[in-house]
Amino acid sequence: MKLLTINFLTCARKTCKSTPASFPLHPKEAELEQVETEMNPLFLRNILPRLDWEAMRMLTTELGLPNLPAETPAPEELVVATTTDLDAGNGDDRASGPSQMARDLHVLLMETSIASGKLVCGNCGHEYAVKEGIANFLLPSHMV
Repeated sequence: MKLLTINFLTCARKTCKSTPASFPLHPKEAELEQVETEMNPLFLRNILPRLDWEAMRMLTTELGLPNLPAETPAPEELVVATTTDLDAGNGDDRASGPSQMARDLHVLLMETSIASGKLVCGNCGHEYAVKEGIANFLLPSHMV
């Protein structure tokens, strides 16, 4: 389960839906894996405004990953302009590529996954098992 996905999950119990403590789910005994994927800077630029940045910062801290900046990066921070043809006399010709910030976010959000462990609700304490990268959100009948 990609770390990006966890930013959109909340506890499945009806009693937890109305409380802010049910988001984000907290990883417990998480085993991380990294799976390389092709970088898509446009996707990163479009997904950043939809993320709960504070929840992502909390998640990375709980997993012992490098700290994220205090503020969500601006779209301009995700690209680096290079002046390849500036020396050739063209002046305005600029190529752009992903910045180090964009590459780091890609690795964190798209390539880092929880292979196994648990996701715990901060409100009710229910633990959702994660096996082979898939979280089980089916609740026992007495919890529905």
